[in-house]
Amino acid sequence: MDIEKIYRIYDTAVKIRLIEEAIITEYPQKEIRTPVHLCVGQEGIAAGVTFNLSREDYIVSNHRCHGHCIAKGLSLEGFFSELYGKAGGVSRGRGGSMHLVDMKNGILGTSAIVAGGIPIAAGAALSLKLRGCRNIVAVYFGDGAVDEGIFWETINIASLKKLPILFVMEDNQYASQTHVSIRHSYEDICKIISGFSIPVYKLDGNDAVEVAEISGKAIANIRRGDGPAFLYCRTYRWLGHVGESDDSHTGYRSDEDVRYWKGLCPIKRLEERLNCFDPNNAGARINEIRNGWNRMIEKALIAAKEMQYALD
Repeated sequence: MDIEKIYRIYDTAVKIRLIEEAIITEYPQKEIRTPVHLCVGQEGIAAGVTFNLSREDYIVSNHRCHGHCIAKGLSLEGFFSELYGKAGGVSRGRGGSMHLVDMKNGILGTSAIVAGGIPIAAGAALSLKLRGCRNIVAVYFGDGAVDEGIFWETINIASLKKLPILFVMEDNQYASQTHVSIRHSYEDICKIISGFSIPVYKLDGNDAVEVAEISGKAIANIRRGDGPAFLYCRTYRWLGHVGESDDSHTGYRSDEDVRYWKGLCPIKRLEERLNCFDPNNAGARINEIRNGWNRMIEKALIAAKEMQYALD
């Protein structure tokens, strides 16, 4: 992939990481009262998929939605204001972390209901098809969502109607604290999905460049009218299911497992790639990108804190 494209992907991925780190810092101050489900460790998927989406394409997401929405262009000030329950939030301060919307950037909404956004995405895709649009819908969900019947119903109707929808499964291996091996009797969901005549792509979700390249091919086929595609992205969340803290001390996963996956950090892997292919410039450009986003995040946080509360 062209080096400038990798910088674009890195810009998005590190933006997500820095925003989530800002929330980790701010949350203990107890001014943010909405529950937060952070995506630290999973940034490569949102950055890679969004690289191939236009502003007019739609996305629908779940409770762990920050990265998807930020990558799609969600206003930083509107996002932080929503977390603080302020009137200028993207959901007017009444939705909180799990209910984000930004129609002008194609963010149809996010839902705290497991698998709740999947049929909504199918409805939006049907609308696009009936109107003859070339735009698509990308719907993000976790491995827990495939335990719900509505997921399978939507996969079926999307295949039957050849809907312009990209299913993006982020398998971080745990639904809350329950591992997939305890919940799924099958070994490979990709084999089952392919039985619905849907092309399936099995990806390393922590390799943002691979996600960008493969999702680009899938999205091009969807735009051509070939119908839906399914991305299976294996990844790992570093922090607890909910909140800003590490929960590995609870015993449902081992410290060794967490260390292993942190070694596969999507941000680190992008930086290594940039340093390899652009050794003379990468260090300075990486610092410039990071410093630029840190300044914008600080500015957005200040604006959000100074804003009027939604219920004032």
